[in-house]
Amino acid sequence: MKTYESLLDEVTAFSGKTRIILDPATGEMVGEAPVHDLEYLEQAVAGARAAQPAWAASGHDARSAALLKAADAVERSAEELAHILSREQGKPLNGPNARFEVGACAAWLRAAATIRLAPEMIVDDGETRAELHYKPIGVVGAIGPWNWPMMITVWQIAPALRMGNAAVVKPSGNTPLSVLALIKVINEELPEGLLSVVSCGREVGARLTNHPAIGKIMFTGSTAAGKAIIKSSADTVKRLTLELGGNDAGIVLPDADPKAIAQDLFWGAFINTGQTCAALKRLYVHEDIYDAVCEELTAVAAAMPMGNGLDENNVLGPLQNQSQYDIVADLVQAAKDSGARVLLGGNPDTSQPGYFYPTTLVADIDNDNPLVAEEQFGPALPIIKYSTIDEAVDKANGLDVGLGASVWSSDLTTAREVAGRLEAGTVWINRHGAVDPRIPFGGAKQSGYGLEFGVEGLKALGVPQVING
Repeated sequence: MKTYESLLDEVTAFSGKTRIILDPATGEMVGEAPVHDLEYLEQAVAGARAAQPAWAASGHDARSAALLKAADAVERSAEELAHILSREQGKPLNGPNARFEVGACAAWLRAAATIRLAPEMIVDDGETRAELHYKPIGVVGAIGPWNWPMMITVWQIAPALRMGNAAVVKPSGNTPLSVLALIKVINEELPEGLLSVVSCGREVGARLTNHPAIGKIMFTGSTAAGKAIIKSSADTVKRLTLELGGNDAGIVLPDADPKAIAQDLFWGAFINTGQTCAALKRLYVHEDIYDAVCEELTAVAAAMPMGNGLDENNVLGPLQNQSQYDIVADLVQAAKDSGARVLLGGNPDTSQPGYFYPTTLVADIDNDNPLVAEEQFGPALPIIKYSTIDEAVDKANGLDVGLGASVWSSDLTTAREVAGRLEAGTVWINRHGAVDPRIPFGGAKQSGYGLEFGVEGLKALGVPQVING
């Protein structure tokens, strides 16, 4: 029987160079992750190229069946995977966190396996007949982040595999053990060499983005890193799907019920302790209900326990790393220095181990304050008062990013009208960040380009081919 310890031992068994991974909640060692070199990457790419033609030739039905079995394998090892994830990333087991993330991996594998993608008849008028098909790209490079390391890896590789591609995964250097463990479990049901993971540093990772045998890069991470990948991939004209940084705005209309929306507002902002690209990071509230929203949201936030992720009572955890902790602390301090009103938090206890920053709500803050204008990516939410809808829309659209946004209202017609004015890839109504494997997801402006999920996500992992005649 597989245990957390045995699975961790399997993925850390490496005779070469390693790096120590620490638990962000305690500072204790989780394990030693391999640091793979260029030769290892070349072997992984060669293995993928060798395995891909037979996988592509096996057909959609066979590939879907294998992905369904991979989902079963993830569920068989769900608790072990969740424990590795909690210890390495810091997120609690409970709430929308570690167990939730592992469950999402199984769900997205099943969705990629079962969403139908049929050839499209473009023209058939008796004289001209043209069909649109999607052929495999070849080998896909999947580069993931540290905030949702398992789930986003599956978002990348599941459609890639379904469409007949092989994949080489590069996890974040902060959370390699989670991804190594996940890929090991998934590979129980896949042909050898088809899917591999390279746990490496920047030099080897850069080779993945310009490798001539890699036909596409899937990347989730910062806008700065995305721009570097665009440049690195240019000489080989790679296809790209980039899900980059966001600073998502939410607009609460004056007819919203503060008490009714408070819980969903909280989780829209603080899921994964705020470490989510499409989390609510700027909240604009109409002056008529501003104080009531602040009061109700503070009451909800104050009741949410934060602590070590292995404690079943906690639903908020630490920030994953020191760098992110410092970003959040500096932005909150800038808000305090400006005279903004701290409703909750803002006073970290530095005498305790771990990168814990308290749940923080900041009111009466200017729209150009750094806590509003810059992505905090942590448990601190600025709440900005507005007077008119035009003002709120202008402020929400005022940044160069546009991953997600939300509108909160009791009137769906009005909410949809406001949603249509927002410059974001997805606009949710009366919720924020609710992704669905059936519904396309992607960013606007400098939050990236390309779509994931659903039929459009499958198409993005194929090469369109028109058969005319």
